[in-house]
Amino acid sequence: MDEKKIYILLTDTGTLFTRLIKLYTKKSFNHASISFDRSLSEVYSFGRKTPSNPFIGGFVKENIESHFFNLATCRVYSCTVSTIQYEEMKCFIQKINDEKSLYRYNLLGLFAILLNKQLNRKYAFFCSQFVATVLQECECVHFSKPLSLITPQDLIKGNDFHLVYEGKLRNYRELEQRDRSLVPHGTRDLSPRSSLSI
Repeated sequence: MDEKKIYILLTDTGTLFTRLIKLYTKKSFNHASISFDRSLSEVYSFGRKTPSNPFIGGFVKENIESHFFNLATCRVYSCTVSTIQYEEMKCFIQKINDEKSLYRYNLLGLFAILLNKQLNRKYAFFCSQFVATVLQECECVHFSKPLSLITPQDLIKGNDFHLVYEGKLRNYRELEQRDRSLVPHGTRDLSPRSSLSI
């Protein structure tokens, strides 16, 4: 069976909203996204549509080279999936993209998760809930708790995700491109050890 890799991006953008969440979670990374290529040229999540306003959000295709992510620190994880799962995930996200005007950021759900209370809202996700839904809908991962309670750390806990990079997000693509020029395409991921030295 042919295989593909998907990538989970966990970030800390250092914004006031992120710092407030971190006060509760005590975790370094509180935003999650999903990508289908190692260079992270296409990254999808639910987040702010306007960088200056965390309360206006929805489905977004994120640009990791934007000013918003310029100072972000991150972890990148990879997971091997079947070609069928890979295409199903892309189709699922494309459907949301086609109907993105219907979708909103699940801010109430985010506050509910802080209280460990389930709150399912139609056409509304927060970032890790969205990524978890993509993974579970396409039978890539099955979670042991409701998707409305999934945190960014839950996405990679106990699943077949492997850390391939940790450091400044702005350095990731430069390092990835350098690795590609040195190693034949598709033979390996970035090593966490080399990325930690940035």
